[in-house]
Amino acid sequence: MFTGITTNLGFVKEINKKINGEYKIESDVDLSDAKIGSSILCSGICLTIVKKEKGFFTVNISEETLRVTSAKNWKKGTKLNIEKSLKVGDELGGHIVTGHIDKTTYLLQKKKLQKSLILIFQLPNELQRFVCRKGSIAIEGISLTVNDVEDKKFSISIIPHTFDITTLGSIKKGDIVNLEIDILARYVENNIKKKK
Repeated sequence: MFTGITTNLGFVKEINKKINGEYKIESDVDLSDAKIGSSILCSGICLTIVKKEKGFFTVNISEETLRVTSAKNWKKGTKLNIEKSLKVGDELGGHIVTGHIDKTTYLLQKKKLQKSLILIFQLPNELQRFVCRKGSIAIEGISLTVNDVEDKKFSISIIPHTFDITTLGSIKKGDIVNLEIDILARYVENNIKKKK
């Protein structure tokens, strides 16, 4: 479980598809309290640390994860948002993020305002009922608030701090991102279906 608050950036240093899909990630994230087998959020995807050394950690990525996430597009040098898993007592500054990606989507438009940036994304049909104005959504593992939803698209606003410390700072029109809907919306939907 995560909060969607990116603490560090990382870069794909090396990919070895022959050895269980190993991805070596370079990052200054402090993993002194992490163990082999600990979960780590990499651009929204919950992955398992299989090796670690100072300045690097390695994860395996399964065929299924590659199929449903933007990890299939990762290459050497790809920048990633990094967050360690939540511990009991940690501040829950964003919202509950599981790292289980619902769908990928892409950036339609980027609008620069005086004090923020508006990003407009395509909203996949099957997720439309889960995304609402002022609701939470995780994009690339970042906890964000939905500004507006209309005509198969939704917008979010990011402040300069988020722009500076996450991969959203360099996002371009057409870039593919990982989406995770708010888990509470999923459970509400499930309950409504059961009552029908």
